[in-house]
Amino acid sequence: MYDDKELQEYRDLLKPPDHFEEGFDWKTIIGAVFIGFLMMPGSMYLQLVIGQGIGPAARWVTIILFAEIAKRSYTELKQQEIFLLYYMAGAALASPFSGLLWNQYLVQSDAAKMLGLTEFIPTWVAPPPGSDSLLDRTFFHRDWLIPILLLVGSQLIQRVDHFGLGYALYRITSDVEKLPFPMAPVGALGTMALAESTEDKKTGWKWRIFSIGGVIGLLFGAVYVLLPALSGLLFTEPIRLIPIPWIELTRYTEDSLPAVATGLQLDLGLVFIGMVLPFWAVIGGLVGLVITIIANPILHSYGVLHRWHQGMATVETVFANNFDFYMSFGIGLGLAIGVIGVYHVVKSFRSSSGKLDFSILFNPPKDRGDINFWVSIAIYVVSTLAYVGLCLFLVPDFPWYFFIIYGFLYTPIISYITARMEGIAGQFVSLPLVREASFIAGAKYFGYQGIEIWYAPIPIHNYGEATVHFREIELTGTSLRGIIKAEIVVFPVVMIASLLFSQFLWRLAPIPSGSYPYAQELWHLQALNGLLLQTSTLEGNSLFFQALSVKTLSAGLGFGLITYFLLNLFGLPVLLIYGVVRGLGQSTPHGIILEVLGALLGRFYFLKKYGKNWRHYAPVLLAGFSCGMGLAGMFAMGCTLILKSLGRLAY
Repeated sequence: MYDDKELQEYRDLLKPPDHFEEGFDWKTIIGAVFIGFLMMPGSMYLQLVIGQGIGPAARWVTIILFAEIAKRSYTELKQQEIFLLYYMAGAALASPFSGLLWNQYLVQSDAAKMLGLTEFIPTWVAPPPGSDSLLDRTFFHRDWLIPILLLVGSQLIQRVDHFGLGYALYRITSDVEKLPFPMAPVGALGTMALAESTEDKKTGWKWRIFSIGGVIGLLFGAVYVLLPALSGLLFTEPIRLIPIPWIELTRYTEDSLPAVATGLQLDLGLVFIGMVLPFWAVIGGLVGLVITIIANPILHSYGVLHRWHQGMATVETVFANNFDFYMSFGIGLGLAIGVIGVYHVVKSFRSSSGKLDFSILFNPPKDRGDINFWVSIAIYVVSTLAYVGLCLFLVPDFPWYFFIIYGFLYTPIISYITARMEGIAGQFVSLPLVREASFIAGAKYFGYQGIEIWYAPIPIHNYGEATVHFREIELTGTSLRGIIKAEIVVFPVVMIASLLFSQFLWRLAPIPSGSYPYAQELWHLQALNGLLLQTSTLEGNSLFFQALSVKTLSAGLGFGLITYFLLNLFGLPVLLIYGVVRGLGQSTPHGIILEVLGALLGRFYFLKKYGKNWRHYAPVLLAGFSCGMGLAGMFAMGCTLILKSLGRLAY
């Protein structure tokens, strides 16, 4: 597995530099304030109005703006300074206090009243109905003191925890196992392209490729995002030349392909993603999709996929199939990936061939700013115990050993599985409904009655995705010390700005209300769905146990292990199995086709035309495309907000 040629190509795509710098200075501090007090409120407002924040575009816009200011100040931003801006923008846009806006609605919602849950929502989530703070629409009230302190405390633990197990897994998967992390160069090469000096831009290739991707993204975004947005403001119906989110074909194929979700997603970004991902991982996704197309009609005929019926569209079909079969089967496949990963680690200890060098855990590269490996493990243990302590204080009636299992058994296993999937195929792994099923088990078998557990900060996390971020940090030559300093600066800025602007938006108008159309339109449905699930720990409803089949789970585990064995036996790329896992997941079945098209174009046209340089071009092209799409989306959002605001003015 470690000798796979394609894995080595991705590992060599962007070599870590020999020199590392912190990149933390006064520009970074100004950037943190700019992001917190200018970009965050816009993102929060758009989330309430149209259901989408500024997204990745905020990162690129911030970087480009600061780069232009630096140019006019006769200076330039270093690569590390640009990456810190990119990093902080991602942290700032989380806007943690926006969660309190949801909580104040939830406790007053018609859904909670309808289901009789209002009295069960704990006061450490939101003040009870009738509180003066809710009537005056203000967070600056003593009734909000405990919810705010709890939020700040859990956020602080979370930011420290970021450097715990996630960092330790990065050291294992990147330094020891040397996995390729194919998606890490996207962010790294994108910021490096923007860091090129004026002279470099004339002779280098990064800025040129980034610009090409940006123009393609702008043009496609104008048709895909901007045209429907503007036409929807001017006409009764928006003009969509490209169907969003996909062309629905399920109802046309249901006779010949029962229980199969069919359609085509025409998002050009999927082609660029297919060019970046490992080829055999994408082909494996196609294999998984073909397997579902063949297997679903058979499973339906034998009564396994019995919830599907004619007339269902993609979302209903996928949900029904997951409930009947694929949820359990997918959990088994995920366990197979974990077993394979553990097998390789154990094998490496017993092997005398020296394939893996664990000494690098304690002798990291010089000047990279690494945390001691055992310190990162200690951070994970202490932060998890802090979560456990909070849960025991807030939900004393729930079985305490569940928290220990969450934090010290499930979290390390799923995090390692995800870290390997991110490291090999650039894919995030999530076992569905584990959290929900455990809550229901606590109610059904251990006598717990209540809904406080649904709001508690339980230590069930997936740190696998953090390994990609640490790999990006390494590839840009940024010292981890600079990241830690940025976290210290951005945390208070984010907390203060998020609280102030949450208060400001709430005082402008009730949330939800006509001033915030998305919240008014969809929050009731979201509350109803969420609260319906929470009633299961009051009534002992075991619908999720009906969906969980040990037999099907075992079949998924066996399928994964046998497939891996056969791939090894015949010398086929092991990346196939990771792709098959994604294909069988069915989360976005219609997008795999364009990903395969991108993979085929990249491998059989661009790779032949540009040689090994194409491996470097593709991630920068994707980063530029994402920037262009984001800018088109921001422009569309701005036009929408301005025109709707003008339409509401009284003359």
